[in-house]
Amino acid sequence: GVGMGMTAPVSITAFPAEDGSLQQKVKVSLRIPSQFQANPPCPSDESIKIEERQGMTIYSTQFGGYAKEMDYVNYAAKLKSALGSEAAYRKDFYFCNGYDPPMKPYGRRNEVWFVKE
Repeated sequence: GVGMGMTAPVSITAFPAEDGSLQQKVKVSLRIPSQFQANPPCPSDESIKIEERQGMTIYSTQFGGYAKEMDYVNYAAKLKSALGSEAAYRKDFYFCNGYDPPMKPYGRRNEVWFVKE
Protein backbone atom coordinates (compact mmCIF):
# COMPACT_ATOMS: atom_id res chain seq x y z
CA GLY A 1 0.00 0.00 0.00
CA VAL A 2 3.02 2.33 -0.11
CA GLY A 3 3.99 4.01 -3.39
CA MET A 4 7.78 4.05 -3.68
CA GLY A 5 8.33 5.22 -7.25
CA MET A 6 10.65 3.58 -9.76
CA THR A 7 14.37 3.17 -9.17
CA ALA A 8 17.25 2.40 -11.51
CA PRO A 9 18.53 0.12 -12.64
CA VAL A 10 15.83 -2.42 -13.25
CA SER A 11 17.90 -5.58 -13.03
CA ILE A 12 16.87 -8.86 -14.62
CA THR A 13 18.77 -12.00 -13.64
CA ALA A 14 19.06 -14.06 -16.81
CA PHE A 15 19.87 -17.76 -16.85
CA PRO A 16 21.56 -18.69 -20.15
CA ALA A 17 20.98 -22.02 -21.87
CA GLU A 18 23.86 -23.98 -23.43
CA ASP A 19 23.36 -22.21 -26.80
CA GLY A 20 23.50 -18.75 -25.16
CA SER A 21 19.76 -18.10 -25.41
CA LEU A 22 17.90 -17.26 -22.22
CA GLN A 23 15.84 -19.78 -20.30
CA GLN A 24 12.23 -18.89 -19.61
CA LYS A 25 12.86 -18.22 -15.92
CA VAL A 26 14.08 -14.76 -14.98
CA LYS A 27 14.18 -12.75 -11.78
CA VAL A 28 13.39 -9.03 -11.90
CA SER A 29 14.95 -6.88 -9.17
CA LEU A 30 14.20 -3.30 -8.23
CA ARG A 31 16.19 -1.24 -5.77
CA ILE A 32 14.25 -0.15 -2.71
CA PRO A 33 14.57 3.67 -2.43
CA SER A 34 16.92 4.99 0.25
CA GLN A 35 14.22 6.26 2.59
CA PHE A 36 12.78 2.71 2.83
CA GLN A 37 16.08 0.81 3.14
CA ALA A 38 16.10 0.55 6.96
CA ASN A 39 12.49 -0.62 7.19
CA PRO A 40 11.01 -1.65 3.81
CA PRO A 41 7.23 -2.16 3.63
CA CYS A 42 6.15 -5.82 3.53
CA PRO A 43 4.96 -6.95 0.10
CA SER A 44 1.29 -7.94 -0.07
CA ASP A 45 1.97 -10.34 -2.96
CA GLU A 46 3.62 -13.63 -1.90
CA SER A 47 5.59 -13.84 -5.16
CA ILE A 48 7.50 -10.65 -4.23
CA LYS A 49 10.48 -11.13 -1.93
CA ILE A 50 12.80 -8.61 -0.33
CA GLU A 51 16.41 -9.68 -0.75
CA GLU A 52 19.65 -8.02 0.16
CA ARG A 53 22.14 -8.06 -2.70
CA GLN A 54 25.64 -8.46 -1.34
CA GLY A 55 28.53 -6.40 -2.70
CA MET A 56 30.08 -7.83 -5.83
CA THR A 57 32.71 -7.15 -8.44
CA ILE A 58 31.39 -7.25 -11.99
CA TYR A 59 32.56 -7.29 -15.56
CA SER A 60 30.28 -4.99 -17.53
CA THR A 61 29.46 -3.77 -21.00
CA GLN A 62 27.14 -0.89 -21.88
CA PHE A 63 24.93 -0.22 -24.91
CA GLY A 64 22.12 2.14 -25.92
CA GLY A 65 18.67 1.95 -27.46
CA TYR A 66 15.53 0.10 -26.45
CA ALA A 67 17.00 -3.20 -25.28
CA LYS A 68 15.35 -6.45 -26.29
CA GLU A 69 16.22 -9.95 -25.14
CA MET A 70 18.37 -10.54 -28.24
CA ASP A 71 20.37 -7.36 -27.51
CA TYR A 72 21.22 -8.64 -24.03
CA VAL A 73 22.13 -12.07 -25.43
CA ASN A 74 24.36 -10.49 -28.11
CA TYR A 75 26.12 -8.14 -25.69
CA ALA A 76 26.61 -10.97 -23.20
CA ALA A 77 28.31 -12.95 -26.01
CA LYS A 78 30.52 -9.94 -26.84
CA LEU A 79 31.47 -9.53 -23.18
CA LYS A 80 32.24 -13.24 -22.90
CA SER A 81 34.44 -13.00 -25.99
CA ALA A 82 36.23 -9.88 -24.70
CA LEU A 83 36.97 -11.58 -21.35
CA GLY A 84 38.36 -14.71 -22.98
CA SER A 85 39.10 -17.83 -21.00
CA GLU A 86 41.26 -16.20 -18.30
CA ALA A 87 38.54 -14.27 -16.43
CA ALA A 88 36.70 -16.17 -13.69
CA TYR A 89 33.02 -15.24 -13.51
CA ARG A 90 29.68 -16.92 -12.83
CA LYS A 91 28.48 -18.74 -15.93
CA ASP A 92 25.08 -19.86 -14.58
CA PHE A 93 23.51 -16.37 -14.64
CA TYR A 94 24.14 -12.75 -15.54
CA PHE A 95 22.37 -9.44 -15.00
CA CYS A 96 20.59 -7.42 -17.69
CA ASN A 97 20.16 -3.83 -16.49
CA GLY A 98 18.09 -0.95 -17.82
CA TYR A 99 18.40 2.56 -16.42
CA ASP A 100 15.74 4.55 -18.28
CA PRO A 101 11.96 4.95 -18.22
CA PRO A 102 10.12 3.62 -21.29
CA MET A 103 9.23 7.13 -22.48
CA LYS A 104 12.87 8.23 -22.85
CA PRO A 105 13.57 7.95 -26.61
CA TYR A 106 17.26 8.94 -26.79
CA GLY A 107 20.42 8.45 -24.77
CA ARG A 108 19.25 5.20 -23.24
CA ARG A 109 21.64 3.15 -21.08
CA ASN A 110 21.64 -0.63 -20.76
CA GLU A 111 24.30 -2.91 -19.29
CA VAL A 112 25.16 -6.59 -19.07
CA TRP A 113 26.96 -7.66 -15.87
CA PHE A 114 28.93 -10.84 -15.25
CA VAL A 115 29.70 -11.44 -11.57
CA LYS A 116 33.38 -12.07 -10.87
CA GLU A 117 34.11 -15.27 -8.94
